[in-house]
Amino acid sequence: MISPPAHDDDFPWWLVIAGGIGAYLLYRVVTHDLHAQILSTLLKGVKITVVVTLVGFALAAAMGLLIAVASLSNSVILRQTARFYTEIVRGIPILVLLLYVAFVLAPALVELRNWALGWLGIEPVRTREFSLLWRAVLALAIGYSAFIAEVFRAGLLSVDEGQVEAAKSLGLNRWLRFRFIVFPQAIRTILPPLGNDFVAMIKDSSLVSVLGVLDVTQLGKVTAAGNFRYFETYNVVALIYLAITISLSLALRRLERHLRSKPH
Repeated sequence: MISPPAHDDDFPWWLVIAGGIGAYLLYRVVTHDLHAQILSTLLKGVKITVVVTLVGFALAAAMGLLIAVASLSNSVILRQTARFYTEIVRGIPILVLLLYVAFVLAPALVELRNWALGWLGIEPVRTREFSLLWRAVLALAIGYSAFIAEVFRAGLLSVDEGQVEAAKSLGLNRWLRFRFIVFPQAIRTILPPLGNDFVAMIKDSSLVSVLGVLDVTQLGKVTAAGNFRYFETYNVVALIYLAITISLSLALRRLERHLRSKPH
């Protein structure tokens, strides 16, 4: 059976076309007063979008790794708990989860914290002091941790069992086997889907605009509502997201090629 040829080394004509279109649109934006004003306003939301994505993804990756390890544990309680969490969270739409965390879970956590502080005689905090920005970050972290957990689990299972047994015979404990044998090999399998989840989170970070968080999308909505130039405003919004996601995708591909080129 003949395997299909690999096309990773094809000249990136798509990138040339996309870069040309992007350069033309950027030229139109910076040379047109209205577009330039819109871009100047929307760039203020890029920082929020980046913070939400980076912090949310870091938390999601840490939670996902713990859930994946728990799902492969020898303890049936940990395995079932991890499976329960993964299936329940994956079954809830991100937008619904965002609203639930913001207006149900976050107030409940504040009440729980106040109850604990009451025992220590410390003055309680108000729910509104838990900012909507961090509620959105928590929601994205919870939502994506379930998907990332499955990515980690598949990657960890892809490591040959013989190498794990060889590490055991050398006297390496569970942590050292994971640190030096399992994880370095699993990351080659994990990285592509993990990168896809990162790009997806950048796009899903736009959902935080429903909470009034001033990210790129929310500023776009506010700007369009003020100038009534929806076509121009949302073109600039789309251009900003495309610039971020395409740049990130190219960086991740370079990292994947670098990892593939390294000896096992």
